Amino acid sequence: MNIEAILGVFNRALAYGTPLLLATLGEIYAERAGILNLGVEGMMMVGALSGFVVTYATANPWMGVLAGALAGGIFSLIHAFSSITLRANQTVSGLALTLLGTGIAGTLGRSWEGKTLVVSIQPFSKTFFAKFPPLMSMIFKDTDALILGSIFAAVFLWFFLFKTRPGLFLRSCGENPSASDTLGVNVWRVRYLATFFGGIMAGIGGAYISVAYRPAWSSGMTQGMGWLAVALTIFSFWNPLFALVGAYLFGALFHLAFRLQVFIAPEILNSLPYLFPVVALVFVSRLAFRKKIGVPEALGKPYRRGETE
Repeated sequence: MNIEAILGVFNRALAYGTPLLLATLGEIYAERAGILNLGVEGMMMVGALSGFVVTYATANPWMGVLAGALAGGIFSLIHAFSSITLRANQTVSGLALTLLGTGIAGTLGRSWEGKTLVVSIQPFSKTFFAKFPPLMSMIFKDTDALILGSIFAAVFLWFFLFKTRPGLFLRSCGENPSASDTLGVNVWRVRYLATFFGGIMAGIGGAYISVAYRPAWSSGMTQGMGWLAVALTIFSFWNPLFALVGAYLFGALFHLAFRLQVFIAPEILNSLPYLFPVVALVFVSRLAFRKKIGVPEALGKPYRRGETE
């Protein structure tokens, strides 16, 4: 494989990995706060539809991205209310959110099926990277603002999570909410904000698919990315920087899967997005493995003042 082919794979990995990275970063923050949200796929679908419709109506892709972020964030509050306020089972609530989101997007999106956007988020011009080294210009030749923004976001979110006092409070709510509450941290507020932020990031990821990656609308266009984000959250050990690497690795594998269809049945390749989260969740369910990889101690456990379940 020559250098041009390798750079081509990397470019496509950046494009496909961006919505996956955005959704994973949001899920990392939600889970670090102790909230397991399996509704990422539903939030991405709602974000994708909202982003497409608003972009189609306003001819402004950035308005579409904003709409996708708001839709994903607002939709995530359903899960936050049921799992934090009502203390419902977080796994069941997350799965219901995915079914609800995909159902709403599929139903409301029927009239938009097959339509394409006249305007979309475009890659930077060639002159943008003219002052950079030639190799960097080749690597990022098809890069757009959201791709670069997601990379900077991963670095910033890592710094915030591990190097700041608010980040410590957030992690403490996922490790020992009772102790955090004793120290004056509002556990419910932190968990609500983390879940809402996760929804915003998933919504942006969904909007990126329909506004930039594939500027059109079709039912099921997220193709299981939400489930991959849940799996990647575990595989990245709840670390935004590891998620950066993992998202682009998944992006490269997705691109190579098209070439592998000659050797492997497409049905097997299409099932992979659902296989990874199943395997990840099975391993995480084992107590010994949870301690080994550093799963947040209170992940998936509802909190009530004076007790931890």
